[in-house]
Amino acid sequence: MTSAIPAIHAGFRQLGITEDEDKRAIYARVTGQPRLSLMEPAQQDAVLQELRRLGYSKIERRPNGKQRLTGKYAKKLQALWISMWNLGLVESRDDAALVAFVKRQTGLDQVRFLHHTVDAEKVIEALKAWMEREAGVTWTPPGKHDNAYFGRFGYKVAWAQWRLLNPGADRISRKGFDIFVISTTGAAGMWFEISDDQWVKVMNALGPRVRAARKAGA
Repeated sequence: MTSAIPAIHAGFRQLGITEDEDKRAIYARVTGQPRLSLMEPAQQDAVLQELRRLGYSKIERRPNGKQRLTGKYAKKLQALWISMWNLGLVESRDDAALVAFVKRQTGLDQVRFLHHTVDAEKVIEALKAWMEREAGVTWTPPGKHDNAYFGRFGYKVAWAQWRLLNPGADRISRKGFDIFVISTTGAAGMWFEISDDQWVKVMNALGPRVRAARKAGA
């Protein structure tokens, strides 16, 4: 079993908890023990979970060596960032690029925007505004007489991609888009049955075309 002790020390450093007295207070509150050396592995894990609750965010490594973010808002931010990549708005889909961008634009470190609601919402809304402004993604909820799938995140991004490639397309005459989605997902033409994972397939299929088009027009 991998020891949690290195991660605990890393967590203290990231959170700025440097005084031994403050560390012991956390140990005692969580486990009743004053030192890590006196704890069972499960107690050490409990301390690590408490540090994560306080805002510690470890950047893990994928098998390919690239960074992988963890945290309360990581998945949502990753989905937005990869969508931006598929819209040709950013050059890299990697988590490290997301962290660097947010830090550069807002000054927020990964602990804050991955864990703290207010900071995460600021970043999320900023990314959505960029996607709307530069790629035409419409975040308006479906109207009373619209189909429900108009509100799906994947549909909104894929439709924006299609319109970037086909500027004259509209929701009334979109036969080409329908054919592309059905052929990519294998769906039987029932839009409401297309899953989020299938919309990701559509976005990923359109992504290279959008990036190539943007590069050609640069």
